[in-house]
Amino acid sequence: MAASLWRAVMGTGAPSAQADPRDGVDFWRAPERGGWLDKQGEYIKTWRRRWFVLKQGKLFWFKDSTVTRASVPRGVIPVATCLTVKGAEDVLNRKFAFELSTPRETMYFVADSEKEKEEWINSIGRSIVQHSRSVTDDEIVDYDSGQPTAGDRS
Repeated sequence: MAASLWRAVMGTGAPSAQADPRDGVDFWRAPERGGWLDKQGEYIKTWRRRWFVLKQGKLFWFKDSTVTRASVPRGVIPVATCLTVKGAEDVLNRKFAFELSTPRETMYFVADSEKEKEEWINSIGRSIVQHSRSVTDDEIVDYDSGQPTAGDRS
């Protein structure tokens, strides 16, 4: 999952030494949300405890909670690429589980409590809305006519 997310963020191909997953985000300073979550691995479906930081439309994760300027994220998800974030207890049969879906994959996380799960879902959901590309008037189509609805074309 991390490798494919890396490709989604940085473009196609393997991550390079020059690529910077931080994308100019000071993740070590005043995150919108931070905390421990268990994350399921992409290829080997084991669970790993990671420190997550949500900041400026990016969800970063680290091996430990001491995040400094020198820290290197283990991965990053640009929330603008996400479609949904919702509870997933029934899917995983695990308490406090939730999922984050992109067009290519669904990632699973487990919080430490129901309250934390809801707080993460709400924070990520707000970030998705804030950082998703807005539809412009020229992109709204009248499906009866197949024509754009912008201006006085109706």
